[in-house]
Amino acid sequence: MTEDQKPMRAVRSFVLRAGRMTEGQQRGLDEAWPEMGLDIAGGMIDPAAVFGREAPLVLEIGFGMGDSLLQMARQMPEKNYIGIEVHRPGVGRLLNNARTEGLTNIRVYAEDAVEVLAQCIPDGSLDCLQLFFPDPWHKKKHNKRRIVQAAFAQSVRNKLKVGGVFHMATDWENYAEHMMDVMSAAEGYRNSAGAGEFSPQPDFRPVTKFQNRGEKLGHGVWDLMFERID
Repeated sequence: MTEDQKPMRAVRSFVLRAGRMTEGQQRGLDEAWPEMGLDIAGGMIDPAAVFGREAPLVLEIGFGMGDSLLQMARQMPEKNYIGIEVHRPGVGRLLNNARTEGLTNIRVYAEDAVEVLAQCIPDGSLDCLQLFFPDPWHKKKHNKRRIVQAAFAQSVRNKLKVGGVFHMATDWENYAEHMMDVMSAAEGYRNSAGAGEFSPQPDFRPVTKFQNRGEKLGHGVWDLMFERID
């Protein structure tokens, strides 16, 4: 195989960080995963079968340690939530806390979100996709690693119902502007706040650890909400 024939390596939008597991986090993986964990190997899901009910479906990419996702699932039990996170201590923490609280409306993938979307989430099934405080890759040479790109916007659109919302938030102004440029040019979307406008933070989105940290550093916070219109 020549150099030109070698398959291109996919550009990842995340860094897989090593982290020590606490006893509680490991317990979440050991005891709650069989009930709440999902795997790419399982293929395309039927959300109603996964949750045992029909309900609005929200998917969050990169939930970190899971505290804000847990809070939303607790406060809005009428919705079903799927979280995707590659950091296993965060997965374990969310699972352990959800199990302790007896929440039944959370399921989790510990996989690459791009692959999960492609292989596991049915088209037209999501009421909302949440992407809160993704890695901003703020160095210009790393901007290509940002997850919000034109192709990703269309992958998300395919998974949303018509009327469903792609909700993003960041505390990096340059990334907020990048998101706005990408999403404003994306076919099949409408900015819920109006062309070129950022959305006020909705009441249902908890203030995250990353938001608190960013605000202490003097960063602003920008929410973008784009609705699938066709």
